[in-house]
Amino acid sequence: MAFKPANNIQDLQYFGEFGGVNPSISDSSTYTFLSAKTMFDTFEGNADGCYLYSRHSSPSNLYLGEALAAMEGTETANVSASGMGAITPVLLQLCDSGDHIVSSRTIYGGTYAFLKNFTPRFNIATSFVDITKLDVVEAAITEKTKVLYCESVSNPLLEVADIKGLAALAKKHNLKLVVDNTFSPLSISPAILGADVVIHSLTKFINGSSDTVGGVVCGTQEFINDLRNVNSGASMLLGTTMDSLRASSVLKNLRTLHIRMQQHSKNALYLAERFEQLGLKTVYPGLASHPSHTLFKSMMNAAYGFGGMLTLDVGSAEKANTFMELMQNKNLGYLAVSLDFIKRFLALQEAQHRPKFQKRNKKKWAYRKV
Repeated sequence: MAFKPANNIQDLQYFGEFGGVNPSISDSSTYTFLSAKTMFDTFEGNADGCYLYSRHSSPSNLYLGEALAAMEGTETANVSASGMGAITPVLLQLCDSGDHIVSSRTIYGGTYAFLKNFTPRFNIATSFVDITKLDVVEAAITEKTKVLYCESVSNPLLEVADIKGLAALAKKHNLKLVVDNTFSPLSISPAILGADVVIHSLTKFINGSSDTVGGVVCGTQEFINDLRNVNSGASMLLGTTMDSLRASSVLKNLRTLHIRMQQHSKNALYLAERFEQLGLKTVYPGLASHPSHTLFKSMMNAAYGFGGMLTLDVGSAEKANTFMELMQNKNLGYLAVSLDFIKRFLALQEAQHRPKFQKRNKKKWAYRKV
């Protein structure tokens, strides 16, 4: 694909108010106005460039939002305090009481719980389907359906959604296609493929250092304005606001996302191929054995690979627990909830050609040649 999302991020220039190469952090909860009329116009959404209250927007949040919109190829974006703080307002903004959602059956557990247990309180029903079968998806659509919801690459089974096919269905039935792209930033660009709204948990790959929780909604200016509306916007009224300090931190980390995703994909493909050779049941979109390998290739931005997530089926919970503990004990990862943390270690395939670290004591390290 000609679209280069990383370049669109790197080409943005945000200067601090004193000329700093990093934009200034807006450490304010509220903002002043030079006139009462400007305050009134801002409440009504008619004063561009003015800030009302940090729950509505702030310069730091807008900087990050615009960078993420550039990455996804949408008009604009709105950041939030968590991934669920992005997902839940979107669905509540798009659906009224009595409406219906068709969702992938394999999605993040928090999203599934929200659709299964919480939205029925508002008389919003959800049908969970095999998102990889377009005929099954279309059969689940009713006259009350408003949203098709899926993940580009599902959590945790790594099913791949046919975003172009789903977008065609959404257009045919006058629905909104909402895609969670958390597992495949840069690798897949859902908006370019036809999605109406793209969501990320910034907690994961985009921030990349396991020190921040955040989310983002990327979409049209009209839809983001609706989310921020002071009288009827779900993001505004539910208070899912990201802190300005965190927004600034994520924006800085975003500059290295393209490098990190390339290495994540390289590492994952290497391990997936070795695990499969060892006879382990391995699920990874980069493997020819993955049922949606060809589909992923048709959608991907090739420079960023097939993503950093792979799944192993070792046969039982007991074996899985033992395997995870072994990996942690061998310093190959952490037994922890979530994903994205980077551990710098020598790629196995390169170990024979590169110096290897040998621990001498708690404070000193020494090289030894392999």
